[in-house]
Amino acid sequence: MTTLHPAHGALIPDGARASRHVVVAPGMCSGGSLVFGRIGDWTWEVVSESCRINVHAARTADGDPAYLSFYYFHVRGGDVVHPHGLTFGDELRVDSRAFQFGSQSVITLHRLAPAGLELPDGPLDPAEVYEHPHPDCLYAENFNRWIARTTAGSNRDLARVTPPDFGYQELPLLPNAYSPRSFVGRARATGSFHPEGPPGFEEAGKPRTYDYGLDVVRDLNGAGLMYFASYFAVFDTMLLRLWRSLGRTDEQFLRRKVIDQKVGYFGNADPGTAFEVTVRRWRSTGSPDVEIADMALREAATGQLIAVTAIEIETGTEFGTGFGTGFGTGFGTGAEAAGIRPSDGG
Repeated sequence: MTTLHPAHGALIPDGARASRHVVVAPGMCSGGSLVFGRIGDWTWEVVSESCRINVHAARTADGDPAYLSFYYFHVRGGDVVHPHGLTFGDELRVDSRAFQFGSQSVITLHRLAPAGLELPDGPLDPAEVYEHPHPDCLYAENFNRWIARTTAGSNRDLARVTPPDFGYQELPLLPNAYSPRSFVGRARATGSFHPEGPPGFEEAGKPRTYDYGLDVVRDLNGAGLMYFASYFAVFDTMLLRLWRSLGRTDEQFLRRKVIDQKVGYFGNADPGTAFEVTVRRWRSTGSPDVEIADMALREAATGQLIAVTAIEIETGTEFGTGFGTGFGTGFGTGAEAAGIRPSDGG
C-alpha cells in the first residue's frame, strides 16, 4: 500500500503526473456540480505544472487572454467513490496525469481513490482508466482545448489558439486506442452520445423539452464565460424536472448514483441567452434500477448545439438511505473493506 504524507490537498508533482491527499470539504461535495468543478481545478493545476505555463493567466501570441476550455468531460463512478457520494471529512488519494494531444489540446486523467486503498505504484496508467478500472474508484477524463475570444465581450465564435509558452512536447502521448476525438465528434454531429439508443436499454417514454435561461449568478465564471461545471448543473436541473414529472421525490434524486457521465462542450453563451434542453430516457433491460438520460442543450433562438450529455444512473430505489452518507457512515461493509477512513477534521 502506498502511504502519502503531504499536507491535505497538497500537490506532489512528478513530470506529467501528480498525487495529492484530499480531505473532502464543503466546497467539494453536494448533490450537484461541486465535485466536477474541483476536478476541473485539478486539471488546470496539473497542466500548469506539467507544461510549465500559468494556465490561469495564459495569453495568445497577440497578448489576449487564452483559456484552457473543456471540450469533453467524462467521469465514471465507482462502488465506493462516486460523484454524489462524498461528504465532509472523507479522505481521498487523487492521482492525476496529463497527456499530449496535439499542439492545441491536452488530455488529463484523474483517479479518486479512498485513502488507504492499495493501488499500483507508479504513474496512473491509461490502461487502468480505460480498460480495468478499480471498482472502488472514481475516474475522470478531461479533454481540454485552448480558446480565445474573437470579439471583446462576446462568447460567440471562440477561436482555437495555442499560447506560445504551452510546453506540451514533453508530455507522454495518449495511445490512439483511447482517443475520445472521434467519439466526441460523432456526438457533436448527431447531438447525442446515443443517437441510436444505448445497447441493452429500451426507451422509457417520449423525449421531453424544457426551457432554461442562462443564470448570470451561477453559470458564468470570472472570465465571463459559461463555466464548465455549470453545464453539469444545468443538465441536473433538467433531470430533476424530469424526475418530478415522473412522480419521483427530491429525496430520490439526491440518492441517485452516477455510474457514468459524459459531457461534450460545443459552444458557449452570453448573458441573456435562452436555451432549450431535449431529454431522452432509457431503462436497462437487465437492471430496472439503471437508467440513461441523454440531453442536448441548444440555443433557443438559433438552434445552435451548445452541449450534450449522457448520464447513466442508479435511480436510488435499491441502495443507500439518504444523501451525504459518505465513507464513514454509508455503503456498509464495502467502505470498510476498502480501507476508507473519515478525517478527524472537516
